[in-house]
Amino acid sequence: MLKKRIIPCLDVRSGRVVKGIKFENIRDVGCPVALAEYYAASGADELVFYDITASYEKRKSDYDFIKQVAEKINIPFTVGGGIKTLEDFDLVLKAGADKVSINSSAIDHPLLIQEASKKYGNQCVVVSMDVKRIKGEFKVFTQGGRNETDWEAGKWAKEAVIRGAGELVLNSIDEDGMLQGYDLELLNLITSKVNVPVIASGGAGSKEDFKNVFQRTNVDGALAASIFHSKKLDIVDLKEYLAGLNIPVRLL
Repeated sequence: MLKKRIIPCLDVRSGRVVKGIKFENIRDVGCPVALAEYYAASGADELVFYDITASYEKRKSDYDFIKQVAEKINIPFTVGGGIKTLEDFDLVLKAGADKVSINSSAIDHPLLIQEASKKYGNQCVVVSMDVKRIKGEFKVFTQGGRNETDWEAGKWAKEAVIRGAGELVLNSIDEDGMLQGYDLELLNLITSKVNVPVIASGGAGSKEDFKNVFQRTNVDGALAASIFHSKKLDIVDLKEYLAGLNIPVRLL
């Protein structure tokens, strides 16, 4: 059985890691390179870096920190934010990232998913989905949660995979930073629609939240930020707890 992945998420803005609540009230957390080293040594299976304002500000991601991170850690990491072309994919992968995440650009230019998957392999192509409940329906948002699209989450997930996405990261805007647990209903909806790995994101506030997401959904990994940045939860302790529940995880 494949091991479940524990993945710290580092939202980067102006060269610093930041965190907010429901994509707002942003506060500084620290240096991305130092935090990457810390998490790699603390048992993280992967890391995800999002340049959270690159798309909204219509600029490319800051590639300098990617090279620095790649030199310091030996676990896979994904980079997203401001990726709009195959050339952007190329720059991020050559800088040392293992996977590239696209969100707004995937919605605006779905052909990019196909082109990137064909050139680099679908294992390198991650489609990140920012989702919020609107009048009882799960709707996909772009531009860091600012713009509502016409896409229903389940339909977009299927479309993204058909076009070549090798992995989906599902971010619940409603639960982001709330520390009240993952949106299990949303996760079960998406995992029932696709046959690629799905990573849960948004809402982790306790060890029990990780237990629930792995026991009650079919996700392949759980991504979290606040609970790790605050040192409220240690990754080694979390994994030992999950292993004790017969949830397959990689132990140090």
